[in-house]
Amino acid sequence: MENKYDIVVIGSGPGGYVAAIRAAQLGFKVGVVERESLGGICLNWGCIPTKALLKSAQVYNNFKHAEDYGLEAKDYGFNFDAIIKRSRGVADKMSKGIGFLFRKNKIDVINGFGKLTKEKKVQVTDESGNEITLEAANIILATGARAKELPNLKIDGKHIVGYRKAMSLEKIPDRLLVVGGGAIGVEFAYFYNSLGVEVTLVEYLKQGVLPREDKDVSRVLARTFKKKGIKVMSSTSVEKVEVKNDKCSVIIKDLKKDKVTNLGVDIVLSAVGVTPNTENIGLEELGIQTEKGFVIVDSDYKTNVQGIYAIGDIIPTQALAHVASAEAITCVEKIAGLGTESIDYNNIPSNTYCSPEVASVGLTEEQAKEKYEELKIGKFPYTASGKASAAGENDGFVKLIFEAEFGELVGAHLIGYNVTEMIGELVVARNLETTGHELIKSIHPHPTMNEAIMEAAAAAYDEVIHM
Repeated sequence: MENKYDIVVIGSGPGGYVAAIRAAQLGFKVGVVERESLGGICLNWGCIPTKALLKSAQVYNNFKHAEDYGLEAKDYGFNFDAIIKRSRGVADKMSKGIGFLFRKNKIDVINGFGKLTKEKKVQVTDESGNEITLEAANIILATGARAKELPNLKIDGKHIVGYRKAMSLEKIPDRLLVVGGGAIGVEFAYFYNSLGVEVTLVEYLKQGVLPREDKDVSRVLARTFKKKGIKVMSSTSVEKVEVKNDKCSVIIKDLKKDKVTNLGVDIVLSAVGVTPNTENIGLEELGIQTEKGFVIVDSDYKTNVQGIYAIGDIIPTQALAHVASAEAITCVEKIAGLGTESIDYNNIPSNTYCSPEVASVGLTEEQAKEKYEELKIGKFPYTASGKASAAGENDGFVKLIFEAEFGELVGAHLIGYNVTEMIGELVVARNLETTGHELIKSIHPHPTMNEAIMEAAAAAYDEVIHM
């Protein structure tokens, strides 16, 4: 059996489903190949359900601090199974929403594992082994990524787990070791600590938490984690994990002191990044160029094989859902011949949803100093914010970095309450080449957390009022 389409998309994550819908909007006949649930890892096991877990942790923490707001909450607790169930329910609802959008846009869904053939077609094999061949003028690979494994940290799904299993544990552990201080590791460390788990986080790099963020941000988050009881160990490697009597004995090494110690935990969470799903999808059969497992594409997301494109986590760009979605739209619009501009990868926002939240865009202070001769840097602390004080959320700040000659905003780094909702303003500002003085003169409503952006800009030019 053979079905013909204008575009076939392999994978239905935030890259794949967005590509399919945009293609359908532009009049293409579209088929989407998906072996699991619509929405991919992001909607089912990543972005969305993790935020549901973190919201439960946040609400539980609010109960703990009810007295700070003049409230009484004497009898409260949590049901771990119910927390997991709610998270899964949110994910299921969102996945069904993708199905509705596909039906609305007349997009065909072909369930099964998709693989490229030598004839530049797509062979789909379902769970029963049945095969169907799809033919398309254009094929978009959007197969995403999975948790990365280290040679000495093999995921077994029970004692050593990845982020997917960490979202649906059968029972809450007493002690958890998180390996990796990036966004995934930090978010899970916060979640489980909030529920009373003894959490240790180890990071190979010197900057223990969020090592790619501005150092000021990482420093504040590490301090906050310490207050919460999360033990952060930087410049530390995991040498070996042994499982005995249903417990993990972890050999860790302090790289600064060259000292080895043993740590006993119930579960080890490997959060050391992701690896692209590029195996067994037919890249070799067509001679599609790869490097270190990633598919190599040009600015239009074309591979070296005519008619084959790739987007999202399988290409060497930032492994973020919103990046995959942007690449999807750009790729499809390029196929359609529209005059779409290429993505500016220097203006991609990054969010981490622990508490306090972290958001950033552009260069860190260290990177900016390497690139520009003179900078103007403004920082406005939440302790000086009226809205933050009223909300009882004084931890954090907004830090803006401008190059001095033209006042261009080259970097923005935020930590604190609601900053993941605020960063979009600064992405737009950078896209429009907004200057520091233009930010200062843009009247922000009072009282809001967003005022801190205006105040930070003013601080960079010695014009700050409320500090």
